[in-house]
Amino acid sequence: MPVRLRNIRAVARKEIYHLLRDFRSLYLAFFIPLFLILLFGYALSLDVNNIETVVVDQDRTDLSRDLILRLDASSYFEVKAYLPDAGKIPESLDHGRAVMAIVIPPGWTGDLRADRETPLQVLFDGSDPNFADISRGYMQAFIEDYNRKLLVDYLDRAGMEKVNPPVDARIRVWFNEDLESRNFIVPGIIAVIIMIVGAMLTSLIIAREYENGTMETLLSIPVNAVEFLLGKSAPYFLIGLVDMLIAVLMGQVLFGIVMKSGFLLMAAASSLYLFVALSLGLMISILTKSQLVANQVAVLVTYLPSLLLSDFVFPVENMPVALKAVTFIVPATYFIRILKGVFLQAVGFDYLWPSFAVLGLMFAILGSLTVLFLKREGM
Repeated sequence: MPVRLRNIRAVARKEIYHLLRDFRSLYLAFFIPLFLILLFGYALSLDVNNIETVVVDQDRTDLSRDLILRLDASSYFEVKAYLPDAGKIPESLDHGRAVMAIVIPPGWTGDLRADRETPLQVLFDGSDPNFADISRGYMQAFIEDYNRKLLVDYLDRAGMEKVNPPVDARIRVWFNEDLESRNFIVPGIIAVIIMIVGAMLTSLIIAREYENGTMETLLSIPVNAVEFLLGKSAPYFLIGLVDMLIAVLMGQVLFGIVMKSGFLLMAAASSLYLFVALSLGLMISILTKSQLVANQVAVLVTYLPSLLLSDFVFPVENMPVALKAVTFIVPATYFIRILKGVFLQAVGFDYLWPSFAVLGLMFAILGSLTVLFLKREGM
């Protein structure tokens, strides 16, 4: 089947003219991606810091005050209020004024200095299980560190040598040393942006021709299916690349997130992923023949899986087995892996080629099916 560049340019020119006349498509193509970058970059954070804490200090001694001051000095906790008694704690937790409460019982310091068991009550708001679980881990680490300090002070008073623990863990974090979720959320939103531009927008273009009654005219012109699809998708391919470039620049300027691998690798991965998104959107448009239905199907088939089932926000490891199987057919899953390698791990194509291969296979399958479905329509 010969592919004539002249025919592709003609179809692409027609689609560009429509884009310039339809401001809603340009709004969806440029404004929403920029909005998503700002929203995800500034508003969405999976980090747990400044845990709002209320304290009931029934001991009121130098050691109880020292414990509270050390807790408040930590970047993970923020003491919001001192309550007169434990009966006020439910009110603070119920009204969202705190997510953690600490009760220091009377005689706490006396038991501590007498080397007796010293209980300390810590209460958490478990309405957000993930936040509460992380907060509990931070509190346990804080208590362990405070216990080590007390042990060192006791050994000093007793004139004994410091006891070194048998296991000395040397912990180091690779790839995201600051442990900030923003370092991956901002690059990861590129996968959602490309899917919006590539699949959701293109899911409307052929359905629009059916609704406007112009598809019969297009079927009669001397343009084959491949030329028609290439011409229709070319403007959106360029828009997708522009959005990708803008997202990379905004991530660097606004959030200081820089690619650790080469830009050419990122551009190649984005182009391949964009081909997959365009093929999927065009196929939806051909099969539905209705802009309303095409938009709804595109949201369910492209946008939501890219956001929820791609290991972007929600870890795949925590999903049920059935959903884990679904993630293997979500294109964003493989593009997210490439984004991790490019932005965080500084790896090259020799490590990322399996994801490239899967995206290439998906493009071949989806592209072939799209051409086949369009030929069945008579083109």
